[in-house]
Amino acid sequence: MRIVVIDVETTGLSPLGGDRIVEIGAVKIENGAVKQEFSSLVNPGIRMSISAGKINGITDEMLEDAPDPEIVFSKFSRFVGNACIVAHNASFDLSFIRAEMARLGFGFNPPHQCALRLSRRRFPELPNYRLITVARHVLGSLPENLHLHRALDDARLVAQMWLEMMKNE
Repeated sequence: MRIVVIDVETTGLSPLGGDRIVEIGAVKIENGAVKQEFSSLVNPGIRMSISAGKINGITDEMLEDAPDPEIVFSKFSRFVGNACIVAHNASFDLSFIRAEMARLGFGFNPPHQCALRLSRRRFPELPNYRLITVARHVLGSLPENLHLHRALDDARLVAQMWLEMMKNE
């Protein structure tokens, strides 16, 4: 089974409120091993919110020369193909990706799994289900040079976590 673990960074919390994706990261897993990665900043054509920029560290200056959504999401769509999507809080990431694809005139409705839901079911004793909490619980420690709230690093972390959780499924 082919899985693509995804993460997005955004200008805010609501695609319906006009917030946009500014970075997307994806990790392709085939036969239980990481095979390929995809990552890109995205120029959304709007300014970063101060609060989102404080979380992900992405600035308007970083996005000035980033590719337009048409380029990024066409490449992303080819990268995903017919794989099953996995994300930590999949409904959030997928709502943004669907909004971006809809702007481009495309649908996006792949099969998907949510690492957040699985972790809530598997580890009811955790104090919370933020990515860092679940990752520490599942992996024991975090990878070195990890940049939390950057799309590719978060996707890599979820991929490692997912592979470990699937060993016991």
